[in-house]
Amino acid sequence: MGAFVGSLRPEHPRIRALASLVNELSLSSSVSLEGIDVTGITMTTSDVREGDIFVGLPGATVHGARFAQNAREAGAVALLTDDAGAQIAGDCGLPVITVPHVREAMGEISAWVYRSAELDATVFGVTGTNGKTSVVYILSAILAQLGVKNGLSSTAERRIGDVAVVSGLTTPESTELHALLARMEENSVRAVCLEVSAQALSRRRVDGIDFDVVGFTHLSHDHFDDYASYEDYFAAKAELFTPERASRGVVTVDDQWGIRLAENSRIPVATLATIPDSVGWEFAQWRMHVTQETPRSTEFTLTGPENRKLSTSVPLLGSFMASNAALAIVMLVESGFDLDHIAHALSATGSIDVVVPGRTEIVSGDTGPVFYLDYGHTPGAFASLLSAVRHVTDGKVVFLFGADGDRDTTKRHAMGQITAEGADVVVITDYHPRTEDPALIRAALIAGARDVPGGAEVHEVADVRAAIATAISLASSGDAIIYAGPGHETVREVAGEQIPFNFREEIQHALREAGYPPRGERSA
Repeated sequence: MGAFVGSLRPEHPRIRALASLVNELSLSSSVSLEGIDVTGITMTTSDVREGDIFVGLPGATVHGARFAQNAREAGAVALLTDDAGAQIAGDCGLPVITVPHVREAMGEISAWVYRSAELDATVFGVTGTNGKTSVVYILSAILAQLGVKNGLSSTAERRIGDVAVVSGLTTPESTELHALLARMEENSVRAVCLEVSAQALSRRRVDGIDFDVVGFTHLSHDHFDDYASYEDYFAAKAELFTPERASRGVVTVDDQWGIRLAENSRIPVATLATIPDSVGWEFAQWRMHVTQETPRSTEFTLTGPENRKLSTSVPLLGSFMASNAALAIVMLVESGFDLDHIAHALSATGSIDVVVPGRTEIVSGDTGPVFYLDYGHTPGAFASLLSAVRHVTDGKVVFLFGADGDRDTTKRHAMGQITAEGADVVVITDYHPRTEDPALIRAALIAGARDVPGGAEVHEVADVRAAIATAISLASSGDAIIYAGPGHETVREVAGEQIPFNFREEIQHALREAGYPPRGERSA
């Protein structure tokens, strides 16, 4: 079954008495709640189902309590909000439960509603700037090869077996996340793999979840629209490595931030180095060596304490993907799996059997340039991606990209610079301009690219379809094209409107038009 838009909730929700919620968590209510049963909780009116608590959360411009009447008409049985929301929704007809800070209370209340604390599974959490999605998918894949039924939540999707929904946030709001955990419990899932963003920690989306093992990839420039500095950004991620959140951790110590996290973590951590001569290489307990790279796979050896070793490959391009795989393996070891057991499970296919949507995904076929689709959207991700592609490409590298509107503007100049330094040809186009003027976004990227003396040839093509065609026209056999940013996405956001646009399908169409059958197709 393919992915659909919505949320994953228990198919057979268990009824809970609303009065018990108020009593057990010492909450305040406007009226007696005796006789009212609850089966779910949501903060989105379009997701309200019969028996739900509707959460009225204060927003930047509108208080969610304004939509309480709509929620009641959709089947909500109560409203959870703050004092301001209670006044706004005074005549909505729903009993009102009030808390001082709604977001701080949502996780604990959602866990109570869905009984997610009863989940009998190992819970993994992954944070860091880049690589979180890949680590989550690799964890899930290895667990499947070990015979462990598992579920995942990532930037791309929430998945339990063959059932999936498209993600709206990297980490869902706590109401959705606890519903997902309850659905996993219902489906006898034995392990859960969760991507945990800095915003998820700052905005309390993972409250009420006890992580068994958490992992850290690295820290680089991103989200400075939400965090004033690297220090603030780092502090948000470091919150995952506290006893209130997790039991054990694995930290990649290739940069100073990883070393700081390992030194200051309040939980026991194992350390992993994946770059020879990196700052943490000498003292890391685990080390990863890349042994071979091709456009379609990366082989590596992982060495741990007592000289334990595992050699395998991941069907993805780049040493950074081997780093992600190494982190996943060490996280599994920290959770209790034996390294030899993991090696034996992987030996059946000789590789980690993983597909990561939109991460160094080869869309092209056997003729013409190699076309990679990737979700990279930070300067650090661009640098790693360009280095990996350059390493396996004999010809020139064409880099196609845009930037998010209404997001961190401080990284745009660096994004342009890095592409001009690492690519031969750069094509700058629109991505999600949202409410910004797309021409101004492109101008910032172009300024960065043209700030590199003797850098790449730069093209500006605003229309995305035309930009894809231009990139293909500028490349030939032996060359590589990278389209960074869209990855798995199937919409563009322009002037606040969601416009259907399947990037993968558009690339496939453009390849056909150029006479290059895409992956999985043969020439006529």
